[in-house]
Amino acid sequence: MDIEIVSTDEAIAACYPVMRELRPHVGEQEFLSRVRAQQAVGYRLACLRTEGAPVAVAGFRIGENLALGRHLYVDDLVTLPDRRSMGYGSALLKWLRTHAVEHGCAQLHLDSGLQREAAHRFYEREGVVKSGFHFVEIFP
Repeated sequence: MDIEIVSTDEAIAACYPVMRELRPHVGEQEFLSRVRAQQAVGYRLACLRTEGAPVAVAGFRIGENLALGRHLYVDDLVTLPDRRSMGYGSALLKWLRTHAVEHGCAQLHLDSGLQREAAHRFYEREGVVKSGFHFVEIFP
């Protein structure tokens, strides 16, 4: 098991089949350009590989604000469906925690869609607690 922040076009593109499981609305043709655009504002993509192939990925950023102080925010965290319950998600979350502490963060935050009940159970098992509600307004 190998976890690293990916930075080359090839390594980012190799993460697409995993990310597609969480973000099916993002097409393969636009994935790289969207990751690159987000990287310009601090987004990083961590990849967990087994036998050289990505099986879990996490998109995250380090931020600082008045409410949270310095924190790591997880935008995306997903494991291939046939590789779930094998410890890859736990390993990636542990890596994110370590990365956060190493970069001076006092907290880790993430949002999860209401329909993702299996993910909620995973986060709770991993010690990530529910702390609020996320509200959204979509503009025409």
